[in-house]
Parts: sequence; structure tokens; C-alpha cells
Amino acid sequence: MKIKRNDTVKVIAGKDKSKTGKVLKVFSRENKVLVEGVNFIKRHTRQTKQEQKGGIIQKESPLQVSKIILICKHCNKPTRVGMKVLRDGASKARMCKKCKEVIA
Repeated sequence: MKIKRNDTVKVIAGKDKSKTGKVLKVFSRENKVLVEGVNFIKRHTRQTKQEQKGGIIQKESPLQVSKIILICKHCNKPTRVGMKVLRDGASKARMCKKCKEVIA
């Protein structure tokens, strides 16, 4: 998966289309990511302990990776991610397809 934690991404499909946020968690087995401030769901909870309140809680839900696109830190545009072999030949790095810069 080419999306990692703390990346800034933009939603390109669904009810939250064109919203941006930071990736909080990556679920690589399910091809899903949790993005900050995007894809809220409402969860109805019951009071389980005396001091804990019940009610409706709003929280973020994971999104499919195919519904988001990475925003490059150098050119600040939504871009596809490519892989680039570094000079040492042993390691690879992610790169922006628009500006050809290496993404940290």
C-alpha cells in the first residue's frame, strides 16, 4: 500500500468528496485507512458504568484506499504515487508523479 500514516490525503469519491485530512491509521489487510475529520458515523451506546454516559457518539470510520488520493508536500496537488529506486540500489522510495520529488 502506498499510503502511510501522517500522510495528507484528499477524498475523491463518496459523501465526503473533496475533503482533506491526515491519515490516522492504516489497515493494510482490508485496504482501508482512517482519515481525520472524514467519514463520520453515529454510534448509539448504552450506559455501561455508573459514571459513563450513554447516547449518540460520532466517530470516524475507515475508508477504502481507492477513494483517496495523496497530496504531495512539495507541489500541494493531489497526485498518484510512484516508486523510485534510490542510488544505493537497495532501497525504494515513494515519489510524486507530477513533480517527480521523493515523498518522505
